[in-house]
Amino acid sequence: MPRPLVGITTYLEAARWGAWVREAVLSPQAYARAVEKAGGLPVLLPPLSPAGAEDHLRGLDALLLAGGAELDPGMYGESRDSRVDEPQTHRDRFELALTRAAIAAGLPLLGISRGMHMLNVAQGGTLIPWLPEVVHHDRHATARHTITVSVSSKTGKAIGDRAEVTGPHQQSVKRLGTNLLAVAWADDQIVEAIELQGHRFAVGVQWHPERTEDNRLIEALIDAARP
Repeated sequence: MPRPLVGITTYLEAARWGAWVREAVLSPQAYARAVEKAGGLPVLLPPLSPAGAEDHLRGLDALLLAGGAELDPGMYGESRDSRVDEPQTHRDRFELALTRAAIAAGLPLLGISRGMHMLNVAQGGTLIPWLPEVVHHDRHATARHTITVSVSSKTGKAIGDRAEVTGPHQQSVKRLGTNLLAVAWADDQIVEAIELQGHRFAVGVQWHPERTEDNRLIEALIDAARP
């Protein structure tokens, strides 16, 4: 049986190799390794014109929305917080169109960190622009924390009802988008995972499963992508 093709979103950044400095399509290797380990074939998707989003999805079996810079607050009706880095608007526009096209096509997708935020915003949800100001602590900026997961959710069926996760973040889900359901929470009730109801697999998680040895969530994406 052919291995599912999994599109992975990327950065467009200046990079140096040898004597050259050029704009390059970049992706942390951990994403591709995790997809390959789970039985898929990774395909890197450069953040180009939003008008070509549907064409990028043709031939793919699943989509992985990778982590990265925080989303432009203008996408969900907020002003930019000076404590947040400048948004990458070209990537935001492309991935917003890509996410909506994937949902419309019923394509299995997994949003990681920034990717979870993108899934929420694509469905009309909003984000907390600066999380420490709301929860009055900075524990979400540390690398490890414990979450509680709904056992009836796709996420819970993949990883169980509790997990130690890796994924520092300064923003989080505020208002859930249309048909999205919160399925995992930190001890302060900040949402750590969301799922799109009525979709065969559209999951967003706040942490980075690709950085750990536990590859079950990536495996769940690959399983959903098989015929």
